[in-house]
Amino acid sequence: MTKAQVTRRSFLTTSAAGAAASGAAGLLGAPAPIRAAHLNESVRVGFIGTGGRSNAHLKVVLKMQQEKKGVEAAAVCDVYNVNRERAAKRIRDAVGTDPKQFGDYRELIGDADVDVVCIATPDHWHAKQTIEALRAGRHVYCEKPMTHTIQEAQDVVAAWKETGKVMQVGVQRTSDGRWKRANEFIREGRIGKVVQAQTEYYRNSGMGQWRYYELFREMTPKNIDWKMFLGTELGLAPEMPFDRAAFRQWRCYSPFGSGLYTDLFVHRLTQIISALGVRYPRRVAGGGGIFLEYDGRDVPDTATIVADYDEGLEVLITASMCNAHPIEQCIRGHHGTILFDLSTDGFEFEPERPQVTRTDQPERVHVEAFRPDNETYAHWENFLEAIAKNDPPGCNNPPDLGAAAVTTVTMGAESYRNGVVYEWDADQKKPVPSGPAYAEMWQKMSAERAAPRHVPGWAPYDKAPMFSRQIPNDYQKLEGPWPNDESDPAGP
Repeated sequence: MTKAQVTRRSFLTTSAAGAAASGAAGLLGAPAPIRAAHLNESVRVGFIGTGGRSNAHLKVVLKMQQEKKGVEAAAVCDVYNVNRERAAKRIRDAVGTDPKQFGDYRELIGDADVDVVCIATPDHWHAKQTIEALRAGRHVYCEKPMTHTIQEAQDVVAAWKETGKVMQVGVQRTSDGRWKRANEFIREGRIGKVVQAQTEYYRNSGMGQWRYYELFREMTPKNIDWKMFLGTELGLAPEMPFDRAAFRQWRCYSPFGSGLYTDLFVHRLTQIISALGVRYPRRVAGGGGIFLEYDGRDVPDTATIVADYDEGLEVLITASMCNAHPIEQCIRGHHGTILFDLSTDGFEFEPERPQVTRTDQPERVHVEAFRPDNETYAHWENFLEAIAKNDPPGCNNPPDLGAAAVTTVTMGAESYRNGVVYEWDADQKKPVPSGPAYAEMWQKMSAERAAPRHVPGWAPYDKAPMFSRQIPNDYQKLEGPWPNDESDPAGP
């Protein structure tokens, strides 16, 4: 087991040790335990947040319920009564049952008829609702990003390990098989020493990103529990007057999320680090700005993050919300490049020239991998299978992966806001300002002619010591400082 991964054995050891210490959370008293009958019947899902993205989850669960896949929509909760009632009607129309309705998420978590909680609320609520649900004995499907802050990410991972419950983070494309296949391909040494990856999420809009979420007259304090939406009393967001835009288009405002960093970058980065097998970066720098969308938002419309890893590689994540022309999504190795085309399955492998690989140059090839017809459906299938097997690490996007991704993009957002390059302090589990020691580390390795570092699980098919390393020409033996004008360090 590498330090970047959680195995089932290590997870169960940790969760058993912590289970006794984890108590029922929430302000409404201890939740009722899950009814034993449910463990042998359908898994009953309660939805917290029933607008926007939640509609896709509800659609999948209702489809599975109609297919008799052992899951059913049991309850809905939203601070906006229109969304709540609309979701309840969808359930009635689809399967003929009347779900329980709640305005306070704590009542849903505490309901004995709920086995699984699906969280699709604004980012600033994710951690609190997730931790309370886990400690109440519920399995959790939480939309990305897993949390709003870096410390919250660590808190969620701790609660996940303590409780032993199953949790899936909603980057649904991690249930596409290409990332696992790419990781196998990389660990086999097929692209040689990995040096860099790049990914993107370019969009364009005539009205401004996230402003396409329509505002309606009925969005009023009478229909929306604004106090609960903000969570000010719980320290989640500052007090502010009711504003339809802040409610409906909350991704434009930093008290509730981090804009493209956490809405879009976290998607792409999760996939890339899953393929690479790395988790937390060593150093992160973020750039960008609000270059066009001057509409009152405080999150950038264009941004780039550069994340460097101790495994000896760099990841570039870049986007603009004002132009839709993308860059390639790829992983570069000394012997070749993996190219991802998300419109098809698997990936392409493009080798470097024979002078570098020291092999006969193969043609560019397509490597096949499973691609689901519906990624959200596949992600739920994976989640429910992990519940059935009592296998928390079996999820395709478990909290330890979710924490690494949201930590990295949030370090990038903080770097942009604060004008500081950050490093991840693995001992303190928090970012700290970077300094010259980072560059000096790589320079020292070069001076010592050190062996390169590799991704976790590196086991190349070629066991030669110099596999995927640069071999100097004979004339390089002539290098070296002369002690004086007469003494050649290369000898006579």
